[in-house]
Amino acid sequence: MATAQDMRIGDAAAALGVETHVLRHWESMGLLAPPRSPSGHRSYNEHILDYARVIQILQRTGLSLDQIRQLGLGVHPERLALLAERRADVQARIILLQATDRFLEHLGECSHPIIAECPECLGFVQLSGDHRPGEFPGRRQLTPGPGRPSPPRARRARARG
Repeated sequence: MATAQDMRIGDAAAALGVETHVLRHWESMGLLAPPRSPSGHRSYNEHILDYARVIQILQRTGLSLDQIRQLGLGVHPERLALLAERRADVQARIILLQATDRFLEHLGECSHPIIAECPECLGFVQLSGDHRPGEFPGRRQLTPGPGRPSPPRARRARARG
């Protein structure tokens, strides 16, 4: 039976700052298992809310719901491998963001009228490797298609040609 501290799904969702369908989805993914009342209503206590908060934190780290589920189901070495992989991704993003910050700081001081003529600006392009500035490893980039504008570089090339 629900205690005075237990909540129904709407109250739990509001407490977590999510929509009710999110909690249902997490349940369908096997991430949450709130007990049911005799009438079939989900009952969220602090223990279940804490699990949900951990899911939110893990999502903010960039882990997918499937990866979060794997963390809970995996044996210790598998968990460590998944976390090491995610940490490597985060470290790569930190390096790129730090370089981006240095680049933006330099742009404020750059005296070259054309950025491509500045050796320091070109150094940032080389540092970013295969990634264009602003891209992050693992992030899907939108490609032009019906109803989607072309990237500015492609528009400029078409205008010149």
